[in-house]
Amino acid sequence: MDLFLTMLTDINFCSKTANIWQIVGYVLLVFKIAIPILLIVFGMIDLGKAVIASKEDEIKKATSSLIRRAIAGIIIFLLPTIISYVMTLIGGFNETAKKDYAVCQKCIVSPSKCNEADTLWNKENK
Repeated sequence: MDLFLTMLTDINFCSKTANIWQIVGYVLLVFKIAIPILLIVFGMIDLGKAVIASKEDEIKKATSSLIRRAIAGIIIFLLPTIISYVMTLIGGFNETAKKDYAVCQKCIVSPSKCNEADTLWNKENK
């Protein structure tokens, strides 16, 4: 809870913690790519086993499982985009807070460009 209060009251919280947000961004990038691929591959393996077994009930079960896994993979892939969109809908920030938030957003969405966003923040707010 103290971290949340610090985020609300400290105007340059994101620029101070840019390295942490960059690591979070890289982890999300790996998850965003690996998890959907793994879910779909495992679903295809299950479906392949069911087809080889030639049992209609197992094929239906594996097909529904593959569909659920594919939907979960798509949701996981789009989750950072959805979160970013929701955060842009939240209004009421002053210009300085919006610029600081942009540093956090840039570090999470594009971790390789995090240093550029942090440098821009420091130039504009000195």
